[in-house]
Amino acid sequence: MRGILMPLVLLLSSAPISAHTSASGPAQSLAFVDVNVVPMDADRVLRGQIVLVENGVIKTMGASIPVPRGTPIVDGHGTAFLSPGLSDMHTHSDTTEDLVVYLANAVTTVLNMGEARSDFVARDRPAVNRGDIPGPHVYVSFLVDGTPQYGHFIVTNADEARALVRLAKTNGYDFIKVYNNLSPACFNALVDESRTRRMAVIGHGLSQVGIERQLAAGQLLVAHTEEFLYTTFAEGGPEQTDGSAGVDRIPGALAFIKRYGAFVTADLSTFATIARQWGRPAVVEEFMRMPEIRYLAPERRIAWPSGGYKTRKGDLSAKLAFLKTFTRALSEAGVPLVTGTDAPTIPGLVPGFSLHQDLRALEQAGVTRFQALSAATRVPGDFIHKAIPGGEPFGTIVPGHRADLILSAENPLDDLSTLQKPLGVMARGDWYTASDLLSLLDGVARKYDTRGRVD
Repeated sequence: MRGILMPLVLLLSSAPISAHTSASGPAQSLAFVDVNVVPMDADRVLRGQIVLVENGVIKTMGASIPVPRGTPIVDGHGTAFLSPGLSDMHTHSDTTEDLVVYLANAVTTVLNMGEARSDFVARDRPAVNRGDIPGPHVYVSFLVDGTPQYGHFIVTNADEARALVRLAKTNGYDFIKVYNNLSPACFNALVDESRTRRMAVIGHGLSQVGIERQLAAGQLLVAHTEEFLYTTFAEGGPEQTDGSAGVDRIPGALAFIKRYGAFVTADLSTFATIARQWGRPAVVEEFMRMPEIRYLAPERRIAWPSGGYKTRKGDLSAKLAFLKTFTRALSEAGVPLVTGTDAPTIPGLVPGFSLHQDLRALEQAGVTRFQALSAATRVPGDFIHKAIPGGEPFGTIVPGHRADLILSAENPLDDLSTLQKPLGVMARGDWYTASDLLSLLDGVARKYDTRGRVD
């Protein structure tokens, strides 16, 4: 079979071969045989490939390569498709249960955008990144604001801002996330100190600075497309704009985003979910009846119905329509987009499931399937490569990249929904069959059922 030397053949329905229950790290080796590879380095499919994984990394790939004797294999029978694992680059999950739910939804990389529990950052995150416990690879941001309006950690002067960056670096954070009310002096100090400490600045548009000046100063990523509504396209203040007056200014925004090489989080599903429940309490009740609610932590199930969006006045449909137009324009202009969902803080967005909602929303907005899938695979890898010196490469199926992979029955470039039903997922070289993933989900649901039960 194409040069394979006496392998141990594993059918897709066979027992899992992985070390995901061991503290020893990923399985030493595994080969995917006769799979159709969607590498995501270009809009193409490579038929009938062998992909050899060793020590959590893609070692080699080709139509005819030797597989070492005794290497376990997963046989795609010429019909299955292998694509990169998905990324949610804007989450607020900080529990190992959430990480399991992400993994079961084929999400193999997440970026926590701020205010994760300290023990999650110091203990759980390193464990999952080593492969000791199941979950996606986790990057973390330290969130900083300039006033207590939103209840976040604040700094009030440049000295405090510089000290915060140093503390964040010492405690293992990857990014500094800036929030709405930072002063220009604090923002500039954060950027300057972060550059010295080799940390990237990401986050919101600042009302006292503006996104264009933020990107010019060195901010690498804008955390929501709607941040442009409140700054670049604002008419009569951020609360009044509906974006309609900004259509003519989209080319100018595209120009400065590309000029500074910035990334933008294409979180259409997040804003659409907020718009859907805006002033509509009955919609939140619908969310509480979603099948996937059983995988949402009990404390979130308590918090969602008391969320403030359902009591707001007005209508966000015009803003949502503008953001769809803007997001399509960003994609067509070649601005690097990454997927992100804000789960699970937004009612209606369950970790992992929310990423598939975002892919669907991007496609419905007119973004091509290749560009939508790029935003969930290749571009997050490009972002991390640019942001974190020496960071592990991932996001495409090429030798040397982290072995984060999805095996699916159909070509995701023909139908993105096939990724919601993976035949198996590999994270850092650990292989989980579909039955493994279902077992992981069931374990989370049982744990939550026990925690939520009143005797």
